[in-house]
Amino acid sequence: MSTHSVIVIGAGISGLACAYSLKKRGIDVLVLEASDSPGGMIRTVEENGYLFETGPQSFSTALQLNSLIEDLGLTSELVTAPAKAPRYILVNGQLRPVPLSPRAFLGSSLLTWSTKFSILRDPFGKSFPPEGDESIAAFVRRKFKPELLELLAGPFVSGIYAGDPEKISLRAAFPTVYEAEKSAGSIVRGMKSVAKKRTGPRTTSTLASFRRGNQTLPDALAIKLGNSLRTNTVASKLGKENDGLLTLHSTGEQFQCEHLVIATPTSAASNLLKDLAPFSAHVLAQIEYASVAVVSLGYRRADVEHPLDGFGFLVPRIANLKILGTVWNTSLFPNRAPEGHAQLTTFLGGATDPDTAALSDSSLADLVHRELAPILGLKSRPSAKRITAYSRAIPQYNLGHLDRLAAIEADLAKFPGLHLTGNYLKGPAIGACVEHAKQVAESIQIS
Repeated sequence: MSTHSVIVIGAGISGLACAYSLKKRGIDVLVLEASDSPGGMIRTVEENGYLFETGPQSFSTALQLNSLIEDLGLTSELVTAPAKAPRYILVNGQLRPVPLSPRAFLGSSLLTWSTKFSILRDPFGKSFPPEGDESIAAFVRRKFKPELLELLAGPFVSGIYAGDPEKISLRAAFPTVYEAEKSAGSIVRGMKSVAKKRTGPRTTSTLASFRRGNQTLPDALAIKLGNSLRTNTVASKLGKENDGLLTLHSTGEQFQCEHLVIATPTSAASNLLKDLAPFSAHVLAQIEYASVAVVSLGYRRADVEHPLDGFGFLVPRIANLKILGTVWNTSLFPNRAPEGHAQLTTFLGGATDPDTAALSDSSLADLVHRELAPILGLKSRPSAKRITAYSRAIPQYNLGHLDRLAAIEADLAKFPGLHLTGNYLKGPAIGACVEHAKQVAESIQIS
């Protein structure tokens, strides 16, 4: 039997960041990963001069994430997107810029004056959220106008969660917005109050990646962990000994530890906990995921009429297209395509259209090209492609999510030494995962 102070199950970004923080403190930690490589959905593929991201295309910098990048010696590898890169929304077949400043908002024809007025009156009015959980769609309709939901809020939710705004909880997915209205009766006043009370260092969030792609981060963490990371090791059964130590069974092996951190998706966490903590296992299994297909296509730049001057665009559901949105990779970061070529990455599926993500690779590529062609003026078929489909891509912070998490936390309190971390807890962003993973690591005290 192999004994360690802490065992971490799962070598996605949450598990790697948690284990790295523990190892820095000199704690004996072992990470077990079922697949043959670390990183989870963060994966970069170099192929024929293209740098394809098969999962997240970029990340937003954040305080703890910045600190980790610096600590790993990766700051010089960081590349940031143009700060003022426009974002677009597809309206009536045309790409319209999203207004990102008060002046642009007032001058934009994207929204009617009725919708603009509903937003402008917020700082001068007073409203409070209902007692029960409220969906993002219900919140936007209550506070503003349905047009804002259709053209901006809905596509925005789709871009982050690939989710259904009718189901996603505002309180769980965007807690700062909820707290702002609850505390001040106004989102603007509440946000200003929170900003004034904030202490400690502040950081401006920017869109970023690395010169050789996002996989640079998990690869660097894996190198630092060295022999403390084991791949191709499936954790199959969890138990607790009379002396309080946790036992973990794998194929032909048995492990023992004082603390166990489960850093897997909820399905794997549920399966692992089904014997020791059946209630938590049951609740974890209730957390839904959206299926997503990531379709990256390469074109000769001369065959794309659109200037690709910005981040990319999102697609409202009222457009009746299958694509959710497209990122213009080569407009954001260097080395994403050979000289004279452009890379475009499109997302399909999501909570409102799960069947599309299950199409064949060739069908997905054809579908994306067909829908992009009139929008971007594509004059030829793609010269390169990379398609990756995930049946369980992004956890859905649906109505009741916080109640489910609270129930799990109360149940697992009966099992000292058992911890959870992952993108279903404090947000799906890489920065949020790193921050929560570090909090979990810091909460672990070895006896």
